[in-house]
Amino acid sequence: MGTEDPNRAYIPSRPAPSPFAATQSIRPNLLTRPMAGPDASVFRPTPPPQQTSTPFSSSGPVGSGPAIRPNMHPALLTTTPFSSAGPVSGSETHEFRPSYSARSIAPSTNVLPPPSGPPTSGPFQRFPSPQFPSTTQVPPPQTSPAVQPFFSPPTRPHISTGPTVPPPQTINTMPSCMNIPNSAVDSSIFAPRPNLQSSFSQRGPSNFARGTMQSAYQAYPGKQPPVVTQPPPVKSAAFVSHQENYHASPPPGPTPYLSPQSVYGAPPVAPSTGPFSREQMRPTGSGPPLGPAQGLIEDFSSLTVGSVPGSFDSGIDPKALPRPLDGDVKPKSFADMYPMNSDSRYIRLTTSAIPNSQSLVSRWHLPLGAVVCPLAEAPVGEEVPVVNFASMGIIRCRRCRTYVNPYVTFTDSGRKWKCNICALLNDVPPEYYAPLDATGRRNDLDQRPELSKGSVEFVAPPEYMVRPPMPTLYFFLIDVSVSAVRSGMIQVVAETIKSCLDRLPGSSRTQIGFITYDSTIHFYNIKSSLTQPQMMVVSDLDDMFVPLPDDLLVNLSESRSVVEALVDSLPSMFQDNVNVESAFGPALKAAFMIMSQLGGKLLVFQNTLPSLGVGRLRLRGDDIRVYGTDKEHTSRIPEDPFYKQMAADFTKYQISANVYAFSDKYNDVASLGILAKYTGGQLYYYPSFQSAIQKEKLRHELARDLTRETAWEAVMRIRCGKGVRFTSYHGNFMLRSTDLLALPAVDCDKAYAMQLSLEDTLLTTQTVYFQVALLYTSSNGERRIRVHTMAAPVVAELGEMYRQADTGAIVSLLSRLAIEKSLSYKLEEARNSILLRLVKALREYRNLYAVQHRVGNRMIYPESLKFLPLYALAIFKSTPLRGGYGDVQLDERCAAGYTIMALPVNKLLKLLYPTLVRIDEHLVKALQKTDEFKNICKALPLTAESLDSRGLYLFDDGFRFVIWFGKMLSPNIAMNLLGDDFTTDYSRVSLSERDNEMSRKLMHLLQTFRECDPSYYQLCHLVRQGEQPREGFFMLANLVEDQVGGMNGYVDWIQQIHRQIQQNA
Repeated sequence: MGTEDPNRAYIPSRPAPSPFAATQSIRPNLLTRPMAGPDASVFRPTPPPQQTSTPFSSSGPVGSGPAIRPNMHPALLTTTPFSSAGPVSGSETHEFRPSYSARSIAPSTNVLPPPSGPPTSGPFQRFPSPQFPSTTQVPPPQTSPAVQPFFSPPTRPHISTGPTVPPPQTINTMPSCMNIPNSAVDSSIFAPRPNLQSSFSQRGPSNFARGTMQSAYQAYPGKQPPVVTQPPPVKSAAFVSHQENYHASPPPGPTPYLSPQSVYGAPPVAPSTGPFSREQMRPTGSGPPLGPAQGLIEDFSSLTVGSVPGSFDSGIDPKALPRPLDGDVKPKSFADMYPMNSDSRYIRLTTSAIPNSQSLVSRWHLPLGAVVCPLAEAPVGEEVPVVNFASMGIIRCRRCRTYVNPYVTFTDSGRKWKCNICALLNDVPPEYYAPLDATGRRNDLDQRPELSKGSVEFVAPPEYMVRPPMPTLYFFLIDVSVSAVRSGMIQVVAETIKSCLDRLPGSSRTQIGFITYDSTIHFYNIKSSLTQPQMMVVSDLDDMFVPLPDDLLVNLSESRSVVEALVDSLPSMFQDNVNVESAFGPALKAAFMIMSQLGGKLLVFQNTLPSLGVGRLRLRGDDIRVYGTDKEHTSRIPEDPFYKQMAADFTKYQISANVYAFSDKYNDVASLGILAKYTGGQLYYYPSFQSAIQKEKLRHELARDLTRETAWEAVMRIRCGKGVRFTSYHGNFMLRSTDLLALPAVDCDKAYAMQLSLEDTLLTTQTVYFQVALLYTSSNGERRIRVHTMAAPVVAELGEMYRQADTGAIVSLLSRLAIEKSLSYKLEEARNSILLRLVKALREYRNLYAVQHRVGNRMIYPESLKFLPLYALAIFKSTPLRGGYGDVQLDERCAAGYTIMALPVNKLLKLLYPTLVRIDEHLVKALQKTDEFKNICKALPLTAESLDSRGLYLFDDGFRFVIWFGKMLSPNIAMNLLGDDFTTDYSRVSLSERDNEMSRKLMHLLQTFRECDPSYYQLCHLVRQGEQPREGFFMLANLVEDQVGGMNGYVDWIQQIHRQIQQNA
């Protein structure tokens, strides 16, 4: 810290601080830019002995197959309510606990190597530290930009970039057995690719008490935070290698940051992209040929993590860590390689490079699988084309039943076609015949969407129907006990149903029905011949029966006036009700009796813990005594098997249940949510619901549920090419057979994840094909089949798997697996299972480069996964998994788990890493055009340092808004937005549009955010800086990069991961 002699031997006088301690605020002065050339050696101290702490241990690579391994915990094979079916593959095979040990303090190893080889063309020059963007950088296929070595004094960490790029094709590469001079392989020459983020250390259990959070949050600065600019990264040059000596090829021209000069690098080793070249990996079929691509040297990003000897500084610049400020970044290189694939909004693979062997799968460690959203909303102009084969029938393979797609090939002058899944030759029907041109393509290819588009929808003929297509059907099951009346829930539900009657899908075929319940069951006769609805009460809960079964479910268009009369009278009918009981189980059985003839969607509005009849639940609540024991998970799983059995019966008769749970007390969401999980439904949770505050949220989400396009009585199957198969599925559905998902209702807001395994020891094909087929009934009564087809190359190199990895799909599977694990094990074990897989994967990746690149104390990772550590931290801190007793209400934890299990990738990523923008500067400016929305709202890192006490900030996680008012914000802004309430307690203030330009601009901005994703309504919460515990609950606890609630911050997290990677690396 300025008093040490750099030449004195390093002898610690006391134990180093725990790696789990809070990050110290004392830092050495950091240079404003890295030093290059001989100046850097002046700062080089005598390196102390390397001290490596081993807080974690692992048992080597673990495969992802379903077989039981010697070190597998036997309880891992137990099925849970979240794990639908099939063996769960993965590497969470043993318990993973941190042991508290000393922090390792290692000096930087990035020092200037001795000169070797021919002299450089000029002296090293100083240059400013470049800033780098957070978006994924794909190495250019055939360009050769210049590379510049970065050198830094050991007192300052740096992030450098340099994707190694292909050498000229005519140059011979160095044999792997040859010795290479030290100067050629020094780690400082291979400048790592940039990354923008921080790290942190694991903490113990939370010290929060319920309802008190003030003391857990550190103070944050009120000064203006520095702006992190992100110009384009420095590009690198190709290394030209020779057998006898090494020369750098002349650079094509000066880069924006560096002056041209020669550099010395290790001879390139061009790994194979698989058992076949990239040209050979071109899919067969009628698609356009793909151009050849040169084999690339493995490129990676890196981050210097070593700290300064004798200092508590982490050695990491938080501004330099990677952050997904642009949201979900989908891989583009894969889409360019297979342009006829289905769009990534419908299906995403965790890696687009399929391993060719079981041994390669065992080294992957991350989930291998896919996330499918079959009915994802498409932008205008990109809708899925509809194909009607009419009397000819749908063209399918007669052996594996694959639907005709762009990757089938036609032979025998167009008279036969070869299935891309099973390779069987099928006859082309005479009506479907078309001659082939000289390249083997059909002449009518442009007129056949099924042969040129990865996604298509077929109109199904009558043989695809077991029964006539069902009508659109909505049945409402409404709790009318005293708590439901007092909260205002009945009033809002009745008003919303009435407002949506004209917009319900299904037109004249739509059916509708109602049941209300408290301690008795109330049926309603709403047949068209009546002028007013008739209510019939059944009080015998043990022997439930249905009075007038033919008049309780009616055609909406025929009984419209009676239905409107019923919903108008519902609030006043029960306004004086004082019944506190809930016979939810018997009411559920009654609804099943009515709906079982047709199926449909059951909407449950539950406000009181079921207390009477079958399915009654006890007030078990959250018990602090079970936390940390083997019984901890029991409170997160259903207590009564009645609800799972009802869900199975619902699915059998094509009934989907959507559960709306309202309560200010314990409502056992763990049991109620099972109805939605196994019927393809959805759970909506409104804790402490009061219509005065949450009316708009309930109204919007119920209206979307009623009016969005829905696929009815659906089944989904995924077919795979030879040698691979899907072994486990995760989401809201019932598994009817090993690969058939029963989905009574599907919509655009549902996604399904699945894990892939290899059936054969070695794959011999060049390409693996996947085809998702969803057979369903549309709202207008038409039977259809939506088909998504995708091709992926088979590779033999682990590096290629990492290069083609999809962070979004990996995070989606990891979060689902962790939530499922929390239903059988402790929360700590579920969280550590994610950390274990992440560490193993990055350690395996490090081993690919540790020898030839001398990575030293740098943490390296693939560019495609640069955001994965931060998302893993966000999963740790997510509502279903964070903390323990007292950190999250039990119902809220379970509801969040059910929600995440069904979320599409883009919505999940936004929930894990929300958007934080500063909006006061926009509000005080002149009115901006709507097309400048993205320029106005630039996302900020989720850390308290991003919050300026003079600013106004908007936090959006896709489910709620939080508007944070700095304590030094201009009073004029607060007064314009809140009126005279700007000085009162913000928990009592509701945001509404006021008669001034600033208020109108804010409301327009919020509406623009809501329109970006209408699946949920973001209710607005106002927070003033320093107002606890409100600020802590709504804002500070959700800043995932900070140390909050006993959990690590981003910087400490990176350090923890790096320490564990170095063990046995």
